[in-house]
Amino acid sequence: MAVLAFETSCDETSVAVVHQGRILSNIVSSQVELHAEYGGVVPELAARSHLRNLMPVARKALSDAAIPIEEIDAIVATQGPGLPGALMIGLKAAQAMAYVLRRPFFGIHHHEAHLYSPWTQGVPPCADFAAFQPNVALVVSGGHTMLVKVSAELEHQLLGTTLDDAAGECFDKIGKLIGLAYPAGPEIDRLAEGGNPAAFSFPRPMIHEPHDDFSFSGLKTSVRYFLRDHPDVLKHDQPVRDLCASVQAAIVEVLVTKTIRAARRAGVRCVTASGGVTCNRALRRSLATACQQHQFELRLAQHALCTDNAGMIGVLAERKLLRRAEPTHLDADILPSWTLEML
Repeated sequence: MAVLAFETSCDETSVAVVHQGRILSNIVSSQVELHAEYGGVVPELAARSHLRNLMPVARKALSDAAIPIEEIDAIVATQGPGLPGALMIGLKAAQAMAYVLRRPFFGIHHHEAHLYSPWTQGVPPCADFAAFQPNVALVVSGGHTMLVKVSAELEHQLLGTTLDDAAGECFDKIGKLIGLAYPAGPEIDRLAEGGNPAAFSFPRPMIHEPHDDFSFSGLKTSVRYFLRDHPDVLKHDQPVRDLCASVQAAIVEVLVTKTIRAARRAGVRCVTASGGVTCNRALRRSLATACQQHQFELRLAQHALCTDNAGMIGVLAERKLLRRAEPTHLDADILPSWTLEML
């Protein structure tokens, strides 16, 4: 079984070929430089870039996988959530291809795909997934931060989500206050490695609340006021590193504390993490330490599968095919506000 997958939910144009659980190719064309001068993703520019890049990226994915288009068994694409214009490009291209080739089409939920990205390692991939059900998954990126209980394959329960800014959004907005280029998350990670995380004290929003929801807007506001009152911090390299380390420590502590608490409450023995912020080195280290202390198995998505990519879309679609899920209608529309609860 071979699946051709499209992902265009935001600012990454990606096409992948998945065969028997293995990602044979996973081509990603990034738009970071395009949006950097604006300090964030410009939806219209993102859609135009997808339109230019999608077919060249698709041809590259098929070529690298060494699978002729005639041997593809299903065409799939991200149906939502995401930017409407961006989603439209990938979805309609996939539907047209499925129609011409007379192949089944599947519209995939972007967040659901993240839940399975930590299970693509191994031989064969996903082989040990059943052994660690149920598990609690942290999905954390620039657009979303959530905790999900995965009771069984394709069975999920949303435990908590962000009430305002996502963790990645908080990184980027604080980075802008510091004067870092977009996206600021990776640069804060880099600078924080040489900083003191205890140099400055910032709030840990909702860390003591019994529920599993997140909030990071208060932290962003706290940093703004701190910089207003301490402008000299930005004039020297070491205080900037200390500031980045202190901000990062606050975000990471909230994410890890609430993840471990949710896992203990749910009675699982496995924790997973995926999404772009999972590339953060401090988060990976802290999760590993906490899971070891509480005797949880930890599965982290590979760096290449943390950010938006078609590989995870194809992996989930293949699992649905194997479970004989009903294909999506070829006239199905995009679902920009699609939530996990709606699955």
